[in-house]
Amino acid sequence: MPEREQLIEVGVALSAVLIMISTLFWIGSTYGGEGGTLSPEGGQMFVGAIVAFILLMTAVGVALAYTLNDPEDGLEPGGDSDGNGTF
Repeated sequence: MPEREQLIEVGVALSAVLIMISTLFWIGSTYGGEGGTLSPEGGQMFVGAIVAFILLMTAVGVALAYTLNDPEDGLEPGGDSDGNGTF
């Protein structure tokens, strides 16, 4: 059985991917031309959607890292008395 953290990560990632797919579908249906080509505005929207997806996934990754970090993992600074990290 998957752990709670894994289920949260999968759910958030799946939601972000579904948002990306629906955005690309919307761009294609709105800005699509004859023969399945995109208009110049559609191309710009497509590139913007890809950039937004990259930024969204970065923000989601950082948020999940802070949210799902357990104190007993030893990842917080100042947990070592001599100042050296443990790897």
